[in-house]
Amino acid sequence: MSDAHRLLERISALFRAQLRRVSTEHGLKLVQLEALVYLDSANRYSDTPLALAEYLALTKGTVSQTLKALESSGLITKTPDEQDRRVQHCAVTAEGAAIVADALRIPADDGAPGLESALRSVLRSLQHSADARTFGVCNSCLHHQIEGGRARCGLTGEPLRKADRVKICREHEPVPLRT
Repeated sequence: MSDAHRLLERISALFRAQLRRVSTEHGLKLVQLEALVYLDSANRYSDTPLALAEYLALTKGTVSQTLKALESSGLITKTPDEQDRRVQHCAVTAEGAAIVADALRIPADDGAPGLESALRSVLRSLQHSADARTFGVCNSCLHHQIEGGRARCGLTGEPLRKADRVKICREHEPVPLRT
């Protein structure tokens, strides 16, 4: 095992321990907290049960039960899509967002310049080797377009709200690196 693998394993273990602590404090299962964290960062193209299942690599049944529990606890709301009533969009409530903020509380990385860039590079490598969706931030996507000062998705042709542009999207395709 390389040092890089050991470091990633240790970081992951510490982060999951923090998530387990917060989930226990709030009476949640770990998978419920993970779903809340994802949904809090998902845009309107990615706030669906299917996208959640893909992101967390869970079965549809597990996701369905997880979302039922979160909804009955008042941590999310579900609304049908305006175009396709079979699709449900999930939104984190203020109470759910407070739990997410607690779960993601980490010390500032003032002493580690370049840390985010290095982690992003490792993530891209892992996603590429696993042929996994990137679930990247909308405004960093190949399809993100600005026309006449307005943002729109080049894939769907729809205008993008400011809130959508800074959240993750399951349709994300990274802009190819220029060499």
